Amino acid sequence: MTALWDVHVLEYARSKDQLVAGIVHGAHDGGVVDLPFAFVLARSGERTVLIDTGFIKEGSGAAFAEKFGIPFWVSPVRMLAEVGVAPDDVTDIVFSHAHFDHMGGIGAFPAARLHMQKREYLSWMEMLALPPQFGALTEIINPDDMRNAYDASLEHRLNLVDGDRDDFFPGLHLRFGPGHTLGQQFVVLETARGEVVVAGDCIYSKRNLLGHAGTGVYAPLANAAGSTWDQLVTMDRINQKVAGDLTRVIILHDSDRWAHLTEVATVDGFSIFKV
Repeated sequence: MTALWDVHVLEYARSKDQLVAGIVHGAHDGGVVDLPFAFVLARSGERTVLIDTGFIKEGSGAAFAEKFGIPFWVSPVRMLAEVGVAPDDVTDIVFSHAHFDHMGGIGAFPAARLHMQKREYLSWMEMLALPPQFGALTEIINPDDMRNAYDASLEHRLNLVDGDRDDFFPGLHLRFGPGHTLGQQFVVLETARGEVVVAGDCIYSKRNLLGHAGTGVYAPLANAAGSTWDQLVTMDRINQKVAGDLTRVIILHDSDRWAHLTEVATVDGFSIFKV
């Protein structure tokens, strides 16, 4: 029998006046939006899994929040406490990719085993070593997060995944989804309502899948280190997995703030939703 996962989306930050055209390629009519940031908690049996961690607004994390205009924030650890999860309860963290707003909480969960695509980890190590003129590639990467991942590898807590994995944990499947980054992955979860896709940043908005003005022509991201080709192939994989039912896609930067989900708690204006 397939294991079913209990899933929550935890909002923890919002940027101010983010240009939609800076998110979705060609969205010149989109104006600005206070863009939300989120991560996912998935529980099944003895496993408590985070999909991404958000970031901690201290030290270099605070500098990145200022750099990218994210004035509104509450600790991801506090959000987890609202649903009864302490840092040491987290058994595993699956990283969609290594950008600071997805991986910046890595140090808050010292007992967790970490899982990311091998290409994601190695590609950033390579790009960080490039000469300064290539800095546009790594401007969203916090080197401290990569240092923490390296330290975890010395503790044998870092697991590098190579491509798609069915039943990585029972009922949790990993899918290689490059484009936004060279080694991003998305996660498919078996839940009581069927398969749900946690998209990471494979998509920023429903507009990526629906197209401009609902044309159905996939709209690339406006922010990517990988290729447009890879982005669109990944978007198509997600779209096919949910058979076009976008209520089964969890967008971590959902500008609609997960209106299709049930809000179960609010902390300082940030919400937790049950899938």
